[in-house]
Amino acid sequence: MQFTEADGLWMIRLENVHKSFGSNHVLKGITLRIKKGEKLVIIGPSGSGKSTLIRCMNFLEEPTSGEVYIQGQLMSKKHRAHLNRTFSSMVFQQFNLYPHLTVLENLTIAPIRLKKVSKKEAEQTARKHLKRVGLEEKASAYPATLSGGQQQRVAIARALTMGNEIVFFDEPTSSLDPEMVQEVLDVMVELSMEQNFTVVVVTHEMGFARKVADRVVFLDEGMILEEGTPEHFFTNPQNERLKLFLNKIIR
Repeated sequence: MQFTEADGLWMIRLENVHKSFGSNHVLKGITLRIKKGEKLVIIGPSGSGKSTLIRCMNFLEEPTSGEVYIQGQLMSKKHRAHLNRTFSSMVFQQFNLYPHLTVLENLTIAPIRLKKVSKKEAEQTARKHLKRVGLEEKASAYPATLSGGQQQRVAIARALTMGNEIVFFDEPTSSLDPEMVQEVLDVMVELSMEQNFTVVVVTHEMGFARKVADRVVFLDEGMILEEGTPEHFFTNPQNERLKLFLNKIIR
């Protein structure tokens, strides 16, 4: 893809990103642009590099080579902590909640410690986002008392509480029991309707991709093989590997 727009348009910009783990070459020259407010969904078979790609976007994994920019600022070891605190939050496959803290404490610890927000303000913001995900009454509960779906909704509320413009989701429903998947997807669909967030999602949920994505990217063997709107992607795919993948997962 050729890019001619001014850099100010792009919230996230990747330039020829490679990532290797020893002799395993996982990402092979990824160049990608994500607009401010865009909802991008990344799909592909297991082992294709999807999680590594999203982790390189926020420098949880440092690329072996290539460059990552967040709002025009080059990510580096030196600046990654500041840029991540300023611009992005992430929801992982596992919930990563602190078991010894209440739900409210899980949501407020990062804003208080990292952004120096007052406890009162952090709690007000946290309660607002718990209400958004339908868990306002669980503020005093501990994670172990919640279902998997509820814990993941708490994790989403925690990401929102940071007040960042980018939210990354790395297969947020993959560890959930099937009956809990929809409650998390419903929250994500609602979030995707808001224009003030840039959302990047790695998922196997094709219905979600059809419904909320502005653009879908297909990754296989560490390379982007096709990208386009959901309409193009699911009704007129061009790449043979993508056609095979969709035929296997869409019944």
